Amino acid sequence: MALLERLRRWRTQQSSPPSMAKFYWGEESLEVVGESNYQDALWSLCGGVPGGERVRHAVVAVLVPEPENPYDENAISVRIESHRVGYLDRATAASYIGGLRALVSATRHHVALGGVIVGGGLRTDGLGLLGVWLDHNPSDFGVRRRAFDPAALRTGFSEAWLTDVDDDSYDLSWYDALPENDVDAIALLRDLLASDPDPIDRHFQFAELGSRLYRRRERDPSALHAYDVTCGQHDAEMESICAAFLEKWGKVPLLETYRQMAIRQQKRRDWPAVVWWTTRGLELYGAAAARSDSVEDLLKRRHQGLAKLDAAAAAQRPATRPPLVAVPSVDGSAPPADPTGGVSRPLETLTCTQCTTPFDRLVVRGRKPSLCPSCRLGRP
Repeated sequence: MALLERLRRWRTQQSSPPSMAKFYWGEESLEVVGESNYQDALWSLCGGVPGGERVRHAVVAVLVPEPENPYDENAISVRIESHRVGYLDRATAASYIGGLRALVSATRHHVALGGVIVGGGLRTDGLGLLGVWLDHNPSDFGVRRRAFDPAALRTGFSEAWLTDVDDDSYDLSWYDALPENDVDAIALLRDLLASDPDPIDRHFQFAELGSRLYRRRERDPSALHAYDVTCGQHDAEMESICAAFLEKWGKVPLLETYRQMAIRQQKRRDWPAVVWWTTRGLELYGAAAARSDSVEDLLKRRHQGLAKLDAAAAAQRPATRPPLVAVPSVDGSAPPADPTGGVSRPLETLTCTQCTTPFDRLVVRGRKPSLCPSCRLGRP
């Protein structure tokens, strides 16, 4: 079948949302991808428009197989109300499609999952996008618990969230308890950091506190200073944090603090600070960075900082030239016209062959004189 015809049939089949669905519970998170293409729909579902506030909006979503999808016959789209808001990623869809079809066939209902729309707010690189996470039980789809994939590790939060139930060494339940209001959330995060001893918990608490403070910078003049202080406190604990990451995953995920602070110092043109934050981040990653793009970004910013410092140092260095003097003629008259346009020339010292007295003369082209000025004039 031609591609255009497949596209036409697919769009026709997907024109109306499913009307009946059975709800399934679960405690594991399922990430939705491709949300960047559906931001208008997500903002509409949240009942708002893009702004500076963080969004956390509970939803019920339906998983819809799309066998006629021209790009992936295993495609599973995610719908909320009448809106398509994304898809399961290709690898997950391939694992889940068999179980999903079996559930639909057995119950004659689509599969519905609870979830949340999260994101928004202001970040260092602009307005935050909205994303979707669903709650589910993989065994409902005949899928065993997903194994950790180091190649997919980014910030580590998703992986920590997925394994939180089985790992008593840390507890991310505080994240669900965070108020949407930044002022209240900042106060709660500071209380948590005053008492929570776990390095993984503390890492994500510092990261969330920094994000909330930075978002408050336009409304609260003190927020930006508090953001800098928070980043400094975060850095002071980073050795123990990275050690915990290595013990848990054998890799160090993205350390956003160092990239964000490098960007902040670049905007301020504080190049020594740029070099410090990027160098520090690279030292912490060492050879254990989960993603090479994290290291490459810091290397690029560090090279820019070093280049700026080298250029500034070169501009301050004086030019190295030989000493220049203007010497009158022997008879006391003004020096002869200088073919260089009035720029004085360096001196050289010679020894008279007649009286053996050293004498100075301007450096000029041609044969050097053997007599000093007095002997040339016949003076005693």
